[in-house]
Amino acid sequence: MTAEQKTDLDQMKMLVETLDEASRAYYQENREIMDNRRYDALYAELESLEKKTGITLAGSPTVSVGYEALEELPKEAHELPMLSLDKTKDVESLRSFIGDHRTLISWKLDGLTIVLTYENGELAKAVTRGNGLVGEVITNNARVFANLPLKIPHTGRLILRGEAVITYQDFEKINEQIGDADARYKNPRNLCSGSVRQLNNEITAKRNVRFYAFALVSAEDVDMQDSHEKEMEFLTGQGFQVVEYRVVTGDTLDTAMDYFASQVEKNEVPSDGLVAIYDSISYGASLGSTSKFPRNSFAFKWADEIRETTLEEIEWSPSRTGLINPVAIFSPVELEGTTVSRASVHNISIMEELELGIGDQIQVYKANMIIPQIAENLTRSKNLEIPRICPACKGETLIEQETDVKVLRCPNPSCPAKKIKAFTLFVSRDALNIEGLSEATLEKFIGKGFLQDFADLFSLSQHKDEIIEMEGFGEKSYENLMENLEKARTTTLPRVLYSLGIPGIGLANAKLICRHFDQDMEQIMQTEEEEISSIDGIGPILAKNLVTYFAQEENRKLWEHLSRQLDIEIIEGSGDNTLEGKTFVITGNLERFANRKELKELIESKGGKVTGSVTGKTDYLINNNAASNSSKNKKARELGVPVISEEDFIVCIVPDMIKKSSAPCHV
Repeated sequence: MTAEQKTDLDQMKMLVETLDEASRAYYQENREIMDNRRYDALYAELESLEKKTGITLAGSPTVSVGYEALEELPKEAHELPMLSLDKTKDVESLRSFIGDHRTLISWKLDGLTIVLTYENGELAKAVTRGNGLVGEVITNNARVFANLPLKIPHTGRLILRGEAVITYQDFEKINEQIGDADARYKNPRNLCSGSVRQLNNEITAKRNVRFYAFALVSAEDVDMQDSHEKEMEFLTGQGFQVVEYRVVTGDTLDTAMDYFASQVEKNEVPSDGLVAIYDSISYGASLGSTSKFPRNSFAFKWADEIRETTLEEIEWSPSRTGLINPVAIFSPVELEGTTVSRASVHNISIMEELELGIGDQIQVYKANMIIPQIAENLTRSKNLEIPRICPACKGETLIEQETDVKVLRCPNPSCPAKKIKAFTLFVSRDALNIEGLSEATLEKFIGKGFLQDFADLFSLSQHKDEIIEMEGFGEKSYENLMENLEKARTTTLPRVLYSLGIPGIGLANAKLICRHFDQDMEQIMQTEEEEISSIDGIGPILAKNLVTYFAQEENRKLWEHLSRQLDIEIIEGSGDNTLEGKTFVITGNLERFANRKELKELIESKGGKVTGSVTGKTDYLINNNAASNSSKNKKARELGVPVISEEDFIVCIVPDMIKKSSAPCHV
């Protein structure tokens, strides 16, 4: 890709972002951020660049992809089988594979592999890897990937492979919107797989799936000069984002490995290792393949700290959604500096795949050095039975198929586990934040009949004598609990809305909804799906969940009972839209604010947004060290985003705070 081509492509990306933001503001938020003349000029510039480069980016206003719902995803065989890669966790084995050959080392992204076919310069087909021989056709979904070119300059037939991924930032954002911890996605890969294989591509579009090309299968009438690196350069020139790579030999491998090792924890995209492929296409092809692996490439996996232990039991843990999740309990082992004895097995399908049985010798590790997981079952006795009785209510359980996995569910709407989990969410830190009420304590209170609905928490004083006599309690513990309950009475509407446990409504979503309806719960309860789904960041699914919840008489009564016990404060600045339409990124150490969360909450209270990465939509990057060469600062300088200090923010951006500072404005 020439410098001119790169400049054109960067300008196109900026124009697509700018025009998309302007359209969303006008059509969804009923406000204008640019006049028609400016919009038309930018639109014409984008059209001109698309004509010049032959590239049309996803999201471009010059094309209309449209949403479509399918009844099922059709299957299709791949033209060339997609083999797995042989792998190692030993650097010297990787060096031996490379030898003196010029080799590309790139990230092994942890998402869903996709094969794309372009005909006459347009995306014609997208198919998942599937089992390597047959995949699912997801063409409609691929058209809404965040960074995929829909049109490219090359008009001959083009087939390439790449990885669909969801960044850590988007993964955390989506999980944050799911109030129930048990319902959250376990990792970005699972979320990406489900997002890519949706029957309705409108859902895919909202998940911000990205595509990174890692291999060219064929490009009609193009000479790649016997080089995989030339293929990557060609794909970049067609408008694709390719995986980051380094060109090495065995002698220069260490420098590249040091770089990737230093970046793996900073990467915004999930990765579970590296891939090495000989640069020479003809040499690699001459090596052929085994029945399972191609001989021209090799995978390197970061070595996990693995410990062998004994599976002692499977604990079946009911959730407030009715799912009963299997949890492995094993003899304690040291992993990554901590003692662990439990690991979620997630669902019945995984349990069956591992062929787990009590007394089995299992290997455990920490995924991403954080989450305990079972790596392997060495003995595979399969002597486990799936419980037919719910451990909480003793009612019959059901085994159900959800998407492509089997799960265990309790269908009893009155199951106490659902009530316990609901109360656990209600008292949690981001909800009512009532200290002293662990899940075990709540279970005891519910078992004794103290708690029927949330409002009953504030009447626990009626049971003073019994509570003081309970194990683990006493006079002092009781007094502390009463004090914490009294403190929790004074709260905010977003916290209360989140605490109700409405599916999908996390604290961030609750803030958006409450701000839109001016902190008026009556309006929220009576509104229609259409108005709620029009809120930026709130889609039709969450809108339906909210309306469905308040359409139920028992939930309205629950709210009425609860509201009489609370003193709901109007959030300071909730009527102040000083920062409406402004997007901020916060980085570095803060001095005037206790932490980033405090500054984030202030910005949001005044109608602004805070995101995790600098883009063309960012208005300000807040960093007290404006001269640093951090990645965010560099990106801000590239995009012309002002880098301001806390002092600049207080003096120049938020006028009502100027009394707190006498510093001059530099913005």
